[in-house]
Amino acid sequence: MTEREYNDCVRNYADNVYRFILKNLKHPEDARDVVQTAFEKMWRSRHEVDAAKSKSYLFTVAYHQMIDHLRKVKRIVLKEEFSETANVVNKPAHNLKKVLEEALNTLSETQRSLVLLKDYEGYSYEEIGSITGLSESQVKVYLHRARVQLKTYLVSPENVL
Repeated sequence: MTEREYNDCVRNYADNVYRFILKNLKHPEDARDVVQTAFEKMWRSRHEVDAAKSKSYLFTVAYHQMIDHLRKVKRIVLKEEFSETANVVNKPAHNLKKVLEEALNTLSETQRSLVLLKDYEGYSYEEIGSITGLSESQVKVYLHRARVQLKTYLVSPENVL
């Protein structure tokens, strides 16, 4: 990959990678750090990267960086004070975006990533498998289970109203 091809890759895919990572991490600063690290790793190994496969390579590196970040964050235990008198915030009615985000939050990290890669980014099962390191059949099974779980969540009136 030449410097120009790398710059084209940054210009063409930076927003997509950032959006994918942000949907999973939900913290803009963390997402920016993960994406920046992914581009940095891609820059360091640009001589081994085929320009035609740069998008897949970039998403693969970003996905693995995100998993590493999530593992690191899980080691940090935060304790928050909880008051019995704290008000429970009611969900605003008809806020579809918020309901969908809450539904995605019920999924495991892997399932959420698969749903976002397939339904949001439009990757094929084979491409998702190469990004996540899963076989194509595992991707299909995990994606099916994730969609069933999303459907169960979304048809439940107490979750939507």
